[in-house]
Amino acid sequence: MSQEKSLPRVVVIGGGTGMPVLLRGLKNLPIHLTALVTVADDGGSTGRLRNEMAIPAPGDIRNVIAALSDAEPMLLELFQHRFAVGNGLSGHSMGNLLLAAMTSITGNFYTGIKEISRVLNVKGKIYPISNENMSLHAKMEDGSIVSGESNIPLSNKRIKRVFLSPQPVQPLPNAVRAIEKADLVVIAPGSLYTSILPTMIMPQIYEVMRDAAAKVVYVCNVMTQAGETTGYTASEHVQAISNHIGADCVDAIVVHNEPISKAVRAVYAEENAEPVIYDTDRLLDMGLQIIEGDIIDYSQATLRHDTQKISKLLYSIID
Repeated sequence: MSQEKSLPRVVVIGGGTGMPVLLRGLKNLPIHLTALVTVADDGGSTGRLRNEMAIPAPGDIRNVIAALSDAEPMLLELFQHRFAVGNGLSGHSMGNLLLAAMTSITGNFYTGIKEISRVLNVKGKIYPISNENMSLHAKMEDGSIVSGESNIPLSNKRIKRVFLSPQPVQPLPNAVRAIEKADLVVIAPGSLYTSILPTMIMPQIYEVMRDAAAKVVYVCNVMTQAGETTGYTASEHVQAISNHIGADCVDAIVVHNEPISKAVRAVYAEENAEPVIYDTDRLLDMGLQIIEGDIIDYSQATLRHDTQKISKLLYSIID
């Protein structure tokens, strides 16, 4: 039991596609793992369930449950199954429906997550950043306001800042406590303004991130994202985080230090995305520790962080 208590506590914060990649590798390490997940998504199946049931967004939570689950592959396939177009369930994901149903049964979104995590044998803890049904808005550089997580990247304007409504949004107390007790807090890669920042812009969250003993590490995106971070360097990613939650919150940044192949660049160029430039001098000026490595999974068609490489690198920070 004492050995169990002395395991390092790692908290991963974020959402989208980048977070599950990190979690799949970290779940097999000798650590206490906690995932704090965004609930501001409003697209597709998630958006429809939110509108009809007034619950926080289940989509990112569903992907995190799948990443941390040790259930039978067939059960996970069922959980991640998306119904085909052409019926009343079209576009809905089975996992989203289960989360909505469990919320309805237990009367509480977080309790629903806990019960499904138990059934699917999840390793580690999963907390929604809030139990409240919240919406994301962006104030653009030109002063206009765009509402809705899925609409923000489509406006193709430069984003000045994002904020949540209704105010004040209360974070889940367990989420705050997890950061307080952490040895390492990892900000996952992902859509900077629509997946990552919504998890951190509640005052109680960023205050505890600033004051916690844990080292806070940001795993930087490998590619820019059209409509969110077009033309952003690594330091501009960090600057956006600092502008929202304060300059003294992030201690270190993880960057990929190998060139991206021409073929991969060409695929991303069609989406107006390009490799993020790591402006080392500027990062050092910001007082950040730079942790670099070859952290990409070359077997994937799209650029993804390598689950094993990145988890080893993050574990070496604790060590």
